[in-house]
Amino acid sequence: MSQSRLSTALDHEGLVLPEGPVAVMRAPEGYDLGSLDTGRAIMVHGFRPDYEASERAGLSVATDLPDDLAAAIVVVPRAKTLARDMIAEAASKARLVIVDGQKTDGIDSLFKECRARLGNLPSVTKAHGRLFWFEGGDFGDWKAGAPQKGSHGYFTTAGVFSDGEIDKASAHLASALPAKLPARMADYGAGWGYLSKAVLAREGVEHLDLIEAELRSLDCSRLNIDDTRAAFHWADATKWKPATAYGGIVMNPPFHTSRAADPGLGRAFIAAAARSLTPSGHLWMVANRHLPYEAALRDLFREVAETGGDGAFKVFHASRPKK
Repeated sequence: MSQSRLSTALDHEGLVLPEGPVAVMRAPEGYDLGSLDTGRAIMVHGFRPDYEASERAGLSVATDLPDDLAAAIVVVPRAKTLARDMIAEAASKARLVIVDGQKTDGIDSLFKECRARLGNLPSVTKAHGRLFWFEGGDFGDWKAGAPQKGSHGYFTTAGVFSDGEIDKASAHLASALPAKLPARMADYGAGWGYLSKAVLAREGVEHLDLIEAELRSLDCSRLNIDDTRAAFHWADATKWKPATAYGGIVMNPPFHTSRAADPGLGRAFIAAAARSLTPSGHLWMVANRHLPYEAALRDLFREVAETGGDGAFKVFHASRPKK
C-alpha cells in the first residue's frame, strides 16, 4: 500500500518529530496518520462528523489547539483564509509546524508564501499534494481574529460558508417562508444563522433548534441570534435525533464534502428531516436547480411542491412525512 505524505516524510525524507504531543488540525475522516504514534496525537476538529470519527477510532480529540505542542500538523482546508489562520495558530503554539494538503486546495500557494517568509523549506510532493514543514516564524498577520460583523449585518469568520455575503439560495428560501410557522421548528445545517433569524421573525414560532456541524459557524450564529427561543447544537444534522418531533424544518443542505458535488449528502438531510417531523410536519428546503432531490422528497413525503426559486435555485415545500 502506498505511504501517505506524512509517513514518507517521517520514514524517508528526514522529518523528525520532537518529543511531546502532536496536534493534527482538521484532518478529515480517513486521513492517514501513517507511522505517527497515535498515542501522541491530539485530533483537533471543528467539524462534528470528523470529531466523532476520531472518537470512534479511539483517538484523543479536542476542539481547540492546546498550548506547548511538540508539533502541529495543519491539514489544509479549502478556504485559504482558514488555512492561513490555522498555520498562524500552529506557529504560535508548536515547536514544529507541518502543513499537508492537496494542490486543488491551494497547498502550493501556501508553500510559496511560507518560503517567501522563511526561506527554502523541505517538502514532499505526492498523490497530487504536498507536505512541508518548518520551525519558528511569525504569522501573526495571518490570524483571522474574532468573528466580525459584515456589511450584511451578520457576524462571520474565516472558513464558514458564505462568509462575505448572504447566500442567494438561503435568501430565496427565506422569502418563500409563510407568514406563520409551526411552534416547534429546526434549522438543519444552520450555518451562521441567516435562515434561523428569518424563522424567528415569523408568527407562531415558540422554539427553534439550530443544528450545525461546523463549530465556527455555530459560534457565529450565537452572536447573530439573541433570542431565548433559540437553542444551539453542534451536531451532524444527518444523525440528529430530537427529543420531541418538530412541526417544521428549514434547510439549505450542503451538496459537497469535497470539490465534487455529492447529491447523497442532500438526500441524507432530507431523510433526517422526514424522521424528525411529526406526521403532519412540514419541510421547507432550497437546492441548486441541477441537484436531483425530487425523487427523494416524493419517496419520503406525501405532498411535495416547488414554491419558489429562479434559474439557479429551487425551493420546495414538503409535508406529511411517510412514517
